[in-house]
Amino acid sequence: MIKVSNRPLSASGGDTIVYLVRQTKKKAPSCPDRQVSAYIRQAYLLGDFKGKSGQRLIFYRPVKKGGKTASKPMRVMVVGLGKDEPDLELFRKVGGVIAGAALKLKAGRLRIQMVEGLDIGAEEIAWGLSEGLIMGSYQFDKYKKEDPEDKKYRLKEVVIHTTVATSVKKGVKRGTAAALAVNIARDMANEPGNFWTPSHFASTGKTLAKEKGLTCKVLEKAVMKKLGMGGIIGVNQGSDQPPKMVILEYRGSKARKAPTLLLVGKGLTFDSGGISLKPGAGMQDMKYDMCGGAAVMAAMRAVAELKPAGVNVVAIIPSTDNMPGPKALKPGDIITHYNGKTVEVINTDAEGRLIMADALAYGIDKFKPDAVIDIATLTGAVIIGLGHHQTGLLSNDDELAAKLLDSGKQSGEPNWRLPLGEDYQKQLKSEVADLKNIGGRAAGTVTAACFLQEFVGETPWA
Repeated sequence: MIKVSNRPLSASGGDTIVYLVRQTKKKAPSCPDRQVSAYIRQAYLLGDFKGKSGQRLIFYRPVKKGGKTASKPMRVMVVGLGKDEPDLELFRKVGGVIAGAALKLKAGRLRIQMVEGLDIGAEEIAWGLSEGLIMGSYQFDKYKKEDPEDKKYRLKEVVIHTTVATSVKKGVKRGTAAALAVNIARDMANEPGNFWTPSHFASTGKTLAKEKGLTCKVLEKAVMKKLGMGGIIGVNQGSDQPPKMVILEYRGSKARKAPTLLLVGKGLTFDSGGISLKPGAGMQDMKYDMCGGAAVMAAMRAVAELKPAGVNVVAIIPSTDNMPGPKALKPGDIITHYNGKTVEVINTDAEGRLIMADALAYGIDKFKPDAVIDIATLTGAVIIGLGHHQTGLLSNDDELAAKLLDSGKQSGEPNWRLPLGEDYQKQLKSEVADLKNIGGRAAGTVTAACFLQEFVGETPWA
């Protein structure tokens, strides 16, 4: 969708041209086009546009062809970059602003003038813009009948005009890979629970592997029983959908000692709470309990696209739903996990950690990773503590945690590290098993992580 051109913007087609401008202290923002700068100056004098971050100015001007004015006018969109030091996240947001405005205007073909002279490289600018443009134009309307009078528009083509095409192309490639992965994860998440089942995780993993050169293996219920995965088997007892454990592998190095990163994502395709049934209000959103699995599978797509060298990446998605059927797991039941630990199930609605525990223990035993990261909608307690603005991060390794905090800043997904420790671990002590699956209301996010920590051993984990 996004192309790069070294031709002047004035020589291009399209229906909308876009300029990015910096906010200045005492004068109107300017751009390379003198006529556009004159329009900006008029809007500035009237107080309508100052170039603040994300601020938009849209106007229309006639198109001249061969000295004559064409009948079709051209849209001009000017988007402010603000006056603060520009970074990757700024251009990610600006890309989203452009995409949102284009959809509202029913503009399909954009021409963007690359901004120059900033303390940020052209590759990073293009990376952020590409992510914002693609993610900002996302729509999920698969199940909606199209209204002829309210036809949805999509961006058909975006061309970035620049004098440094090589750097911009690198940025576009990286940003596109990441943004398309995000949108694929969104598609998975937005599917209803009666369509997106564990079997869909399995089939999607196989298709992804075939298309992108990955290796895919799916563990079926019988194999999981044989391996002693009592967590995922127990959670699945009340369901008529068989569980699946999807394993994707990327090999970025043939060296025997190449580092391996293990990603584990929770694939709970619908969470009713099981016997510990959730309240009816808002239960429809429990289709999103598989977002960790969707994120991990989508990440593997980006990895396959970008092909990082010198590292191997393995992803495991344990998948089932959690239903209150006649054979469902009951409060008070005791299950045995892959690593032999026994767990007293106090609350069947704390099921995510049960399926993640088997995946973590199995993945570490099988692949011997140098680091492991699990991603899950594990507990609503983290939202009580941090709201929707930061993601809870818990880790047994300071170096790994520091890298994730830095990556969060770069990707616009900030993390906040929470504590772990033996004092919290005591809340999981059981009188009849090795541990309980919940530790009470206090520090619910921390004790959820403490539970998972029991299944990773000494491996650096977050």
